[in-house]
Amino acid sequence: MKRQVQLKLRSILETDGERSETELLTDGTMEQNGKDFVLSYEDSDATGFEGATTTITAQDKNLVSIVRCGTANSNLVIETGKKHYCLYGTPFGDITVGIFTHKIENSLSENGGSLYLKYTIDVNSSYMSDNEIYLDVMEAKS
Repeated sequence: MKRQVQLKLRSILETDGERSETELLTDGTMEQNGKDFVLSYEDSDATGFEGATTTITAQDKNLVSIVRCGTANSNLVIETGKKHYCLYGTPFGDITVGIFTHKIENSLSENGGSLYLKYTIDVNSSYMSDNEIYLDVMEAKS
């Protein structure tokens, strides 16, 4: 059953010794599908992808997919210890990026929980950035 939740998303990007951090608090939905947890939210100006919807599927303790559809499209596969080549949409066109995942911590349950992702991105085998995502799922505020 799909239910309303509040999502707190903190993203850290580090490249060339520079570190940037963004935080987003937004309303979304959570649905449990067998052992999988599916989280979804509407992107806004705050994310830079207004008019798109992001869906995060935690398929188990070692595999997460992040799909963005709408004005910007991307499909990232994040799997511990593996590298996946993924499509990433930008305002200037689509690119293929390599995603190597160092760590996934998944404590999602029917009551909410958290998800942590740590991965490296490269473009054409050239290092681009180290990334971390902290995602907390909480009861929706009424």
